[in-house]
Amino acid sequence: MMTVPSSMETRALPRIKRTYMRPRIVAFIPAHNEEKAINDCLTGLKEQVLPSGVELDIFVVADNCTDRTEEVAKETAEELGLSIELIVTENNKQRKVGALNAVWKAIYGDNMDIYEMERTDYEIAYQRSVKAILGMDADSRLAPRALQHLWDGLMSARNIGGVMAKYTMRMPKKKSMLSKDDPYYEEKLASGEYGGAMSRWWTHQQKQDMASWLLSLQYRGGSTYVLGGQATLFRPEALYEVMQSNKLDGPWQNDTDVEDMLLTWQLQKNGWKTLISPKARCFVDAMRSYHTFRKQRLKWSSGTVNLLTDRDLLMKTRHTGHLWRSQLKTMMDLLVRVFFILLLGAAIATDQFVWSWVWVIPIVLASILNTILALKTPMYRPVDVILAFLLISPELYLWVNLITFAQVWAEKMSNDKKDGWANQYQAEAGKTKSKLVQGILAFLLIISIAVFACYYFRDYLTSEAVQQATNPYLMAGWIVLTGLTILMSLIMIYQLWTLRGRHSA
Repeated sequence: MMTVPSSMETRALPRIKRTYMRPRIVAFIPAHNEEKAINDCLTGLKEQVLPSGVELDIFVVADNCTDRTEEVAKETAEELGLSIELIVTENNKQRKVGALNAVWKAIYGDNMDIYEMERTDYEIAYQRSVKAILGMDADSRLAPRALQHLWDGLMSARNIGGVMAKYTMRMPKKKSMLSKDDPYYEEKLASGEYGGAMSRWWTHQQKQDMASWLLSLQYRGGSTYVLGGQATLFRPEALYEVMQSNKLDGPWQNDTDVEDMLLTWQLQKNGWKTLISPKARCFVDAMRSYHTFRKQRLKWSSGTVNLLTDRDLLMKTRHTGHLWRSQLKTMMDLLVRVFFILLLGAAIATDQFVWSWVWVIPIVLASILNTILALKTPMYRPVDVILAFLLISPELYLWVNLITFAQVWAEKMSNDKKDGWANQYQAEAGKTKSKLVQGILAFLLIISIAVFACYYFRDYLTSEAVQQATNPYLMAGWIVLTGLTILMSLIMIYQLWTLRGRHSA
C-alpha cells in the first residue's frame, strides 16, 4: 500500500504523541557488480558533515549481482559504523530503475500490492522523518561537505524539487607508476585505479566536456534539464507527486535509457525547480576507452532524442528549446566539416583552390575557447591545456561525438530501437569489441583510393572543361560553407562571452 510522505499529511497522529524521530536524509545506492567501488562510495558518505540535527540512513541495493557487492557493503558499513540497510533484488528486469524503486517501496510501500497493510507507528514516524532522498551511483564519491551544500540548496526554497552536485571525472593514476614485479600488479590494474596514456586522455576529455556543460547551466541561472543519478538530493514529496501524477508504481520510469532526464522533466512539469549546486562536488568514474565511451554516449544521446521526439509524452520543459538548439549546433558542426573536406578535395583535385585568411578566424576562436575551457576544468594537466590550444584533443573528441550523433539519428530514422543499458553493460564487461581499428583502416583506404584517382586522372580533372563545369558548384558550396562558418563563429563568440563569469566547474 502506497503511503503519503510526511509533508502531504496535515492531521495529527494521536497514536504516537510521545514518539519522536530525528529528521533524516536517506541515500538510495543501486549497485550492480560494484564490489570494487562500493567501499569508496560509502567511505565518502561517512566523511560527510551532516546538517545540524539530521541523521543519514543508507540503503544499498545489490541488484542482480554476481560478485561480492553485498558482502563488501556489509563489511564496509560495519567497519565505518554506518547505518545501512541492504536490499537484494530478485528477478529485477528494470536494472537501475527497478533498484531505485525497490528502495522507495521499502520505505513508502508498494502501490501495486493488492493487500492493504496497515502502517505501524514506527513506519509512519520514519516516513515523516525523511526530509531528503540522496540518489547516487555506487561508483561515485561525494567530496567533503558536499551533502551539506546539497541540503542547503534543497532547503533554500519550498519549490525546489532536486539539487545536483557538480560532477568531476576521476583521473586514473599513471600505469607506469606500478612496478611489474608487484605481485598485485594485475589486481591493481583490474581495479580501475590506474590507466595508460589513452585512458587518461579520454578521462580528461570527458571531464572538460562536463565542465563546459556545468558552466553553461550556471550561466543560465543554475537550472538543469537533467538531475544526474550520480549524486542528486531530492525532496520526497516532489518524487511522490511525480509518481501520483503519472500513475506510476515508483518515481523512476523504465520507458527510456535516460530515466534521470525523464524524472527531471516530470518534476519541472509539476512546477518544481531542478538546480545544480554551486559548491557541492561529486567525483565519478569516466569511460576509459573509445568503445565504452561510445556505448555510453549512444545511450545518452539516443535517450535524449527519443524524449525530444516522443509525441506520447507531450512533455516540454524550459530547456526543450536549448536541447533542440544543441542538436542543431551539432548538425552544423558535422555539416561544416563534411562540406569543407568535400569542397577542399574537389578544389585541389581540379586545381581551383585559393587560400583565404578569413578562414583563420574560426580556428583562432576555437583555440581560445577550448584553452579557456581546459583552464576552467578542475584539476587539469598542462598537457591538456596545450592539446586544447592546438585543437588536437577537442577536434578528435568532437569527431567521436559527431559519429555518435549521426548514428543516433540514423537509428531514429530507421526506427531501430536498441537497449542502451545492455549495450553499455556489455561494453564495460568486455563482452563486445570496438571497431575503431577497422574504421580507421577503411577511412585510410578510401582516402588512398581518392588520392590515387586524383593523381592518375590529374590531366582530365585540371582541364579547362572540367574547371568551367565544376566552378559554379564550388563557388556555391564555398558561399554556403562561409555562411555556416560565420554562424559557428558567432556561437563561439557567445560562448566566450558566457565564460567571462566567475562560475566554476
